Amino acid sequence: MDGDWLGPLMFVAALALIFSGYPVAFALGGTALVFAVVGIEAGFFDWPYLLAMADRTFGVMGNSILLAVPFFIFMGTMLEKSRLAEDLLTTIGALFGPVRGGLAFAVVFVGALLAAATGVVGASVVAMGMISLPVMLRYGYSKELSAGVITAAGTLGQIIPPSVVLIVLADQLGVSVGDLFVGSLLPGLLLAGLYAAYVGVIAWRKPAQAPALPAEARSTGGRDLVVRVLQVMLPPLLLIVVVLGSIFAGIATPTEAGALGAVGAMALAAVNRRLTRKALTETMENTAKLTSMVVFLLIGSTAFALVFRGLFGDVWIEGLLTTLPGGLIGFLILANLAIFVLGFFIDFFEIAFIIIPLLAPAALALGVDLVWFGVMIGMNLQTSFLTPPFGFALFYLRGVAPPEVKTTDIYRGVVPFIVIQLIGLLLLILFPEMVTGLL
Repeated sequence: MDGDWLGPLMFVAALALIFSGYPVAFALGGTALVFAVVGIEAGFFDWPYLLAMADRTFGVMGNSILLAVPFFIFMGTMLEKSRLAEDLLTTIGALFGPVRGGLAFAVVFVGALLAAATGVVGASVVAMGMISLPVMLRYGYSKELSAGVITAAGTLGQIIPPSVVLIVLADQLGVSVGDLFVGSLLPGLLLAGLYAAYVGVIAWRKPAQAPALPAEARSTGGRDLVVRVLQVMLPPLLLIVVVLGSIFAGIATPTEAGALGAVGAMALAAVNRRLTRKALTETMENTAKLTSMVVFLLIGSTAFALVFRGLFGDVWIEGLLTTLPGGLIGFLILANLAIFVLGFFIDFFEIAFIIIPLLAPAALALGVDLVWFGVMIGMNLQTSFLTPPFGFALFYLRGVAPPEVKTTDIYRGVVPFIVIQLIGLLLLILFPEMVTGLL
C-alpha cells in the first residue's frame, strides 16, 4: 500500500481543525507535525525533510517583501487614530450633502480614498461606522443601505493598492508587488463605481431611503466649503501619490514606500497637532498584533506546506485541478467557488496562506497570468469581509453601530453589495485586459 492517501487526509484534517474553531496557525502547524510522525511511522516520510523548516522560518523572517505589511498597517492605523479619516468623512459628507443619497456617495468616495491611503479594511470600516452611520440614521437613511454601503466601501482597502492582502498574495504567488498594485487599480476603481451606481439607483427609485441632508447638517464651521475640502483632501492625496507613485514609477520598493507612508502619516498627524502619545501607542499596539498574527499564520502554513509536499499532496492537488472538466474554465470556476465558500468561515489571510500555494502551481501549468490571477483572487477574497456569518467587516461595524441597528440589518444590507462584487469579479474574468493592459 502506498502513501498517496496521506496528503488528502492531511488536507481534510487541517480544514476540520480550522472549522472547529481552533486557531488557524496552530491548526496548520499541529497537523503538519502529526502527519510528519504518521508518515515516518508508515515509511512514507523522512525526518531529515523537516530540517528545511528552520531555513524556511528564517526565510519568512528575512522576507523584505513582507516587511511592507507592518508599514502599511501602521500608516492606515495612524490616519485613523489621529482622526484624519474623520476629517475626510465629515468634509466630503458636507460636500455631497445637497445631493439625494449624498452621504452614501461620500462614504463610497472616502472609502476608496482611505483604501488608497491605508490598505487596512478594519480602520476604514470602524472610522466610517463611528462617524457616518449615526448621521445617516439621524437624517432618514435606511439601516440596510447605511450598513451595506459602509461595510462595502470599507472593504475597498482589500483590492485598491496599497492593499495588505495584495502584498501577501504577491509573496505567495511569487509575482511583483508593484505589478499586482498596478493591475488591481482599475478593478478597484470599477468596484467603487459600481457601488456608487447602486447608491444612485436607490436614491432615484427609493428617495426616502437616501435623502439629501438639510442645510443645517452641512455646516463647515463658517469656513468656505471648497477651501475646507482642499485643506482636508490635499495632504492625504499627496501621501497617496508619493507612496503609490514611487512604487509604480519603480523609484521605491513596496517596503521602502510603506516606510515612507508610515513616516508621512505621522507627519500629517503632527501637522494637525494630533500626534499624541495615546495615538502613537495604540497604533503601534494594533500594528504589532496584526503583524504577529500574519507571521504566525505564515510559519504555520510553511510547516503545513513542507509536510504536505513531502507526502506528495501538492502533486495530488495539481493533478486534481489540471484535469477538471472544462480545463481552464473548470479550474477558474472551482478556484473562485472554493475561495468564496471558505470566505464564509475563515479570514482572508488564512485563505491566502492555505489555498493559494495549492492553486498557484495548477494556474501556472494551465498558462494563467499570475498577476491577473492574483487580482482576481484579491477581489474574490474581498467578499470574505462581507459574507455572513463571519465576515470581518460585519463584526467591525457591529462593534461600533448604534443599538437600533441590529445584526440582521447589517446582514440584509450587505447582500446587494455581495452581488455587486460578484458582478465585478465576473467582469474581471471576462475582460482580463483591465489588469494586463496596464502592465
